[in-house]
Amino acid sequence: MKQTATQFQMFNARNAINTTSRRLLETESWAAFYCRLSQDDGLDGESNSIQHQKQILERYAKEYGITKYEFYVDDGISGTTFNRPGFQEMLSDIEAGRINMVVVKDMSRFGRDYLQVGMYTETLWTRTQKADRETGAADNK
Repeated sequence: MKQTATQFQMFNARNAINTTSRRLLETESWAAFYCRLSQDDGLDGESNSIQHQKQILERYAKEYGITKYEFYVDDGISGTTFNRPGFQEMLSDIEAGRINMVVVKDMSRFGRDYLQVGMYTETLWTRTQKADRETGAADNK
């Protein structure tokens, strides 16, 4: 069975970003591809599951024409907490308006606390839109 990714769109994101790889992006918002695994599978470096998630997300990007994306990864950290370095960096970039879409292999990779996942997918995007209205960024799109 072919595995696919889950995407949720965020609207009204601002236009500049400086992400994990510290590339200076031009005027487009980028997609965040988030990968997480709660237990290390014994490999040095990234686990097989993280590599597999990245392959799924890259295949999704190719299939849907997503060319500008950045990986945010938490390897070996439980999904029951949202205090994860990669996740927190992604949230900072979302709240700064640098990311307009988050793509995950499945929602369990985003987090295991489904109420908290719902809070992020429903209310964080609302906060991002409100910040755009307050700063006037929504008028410059």
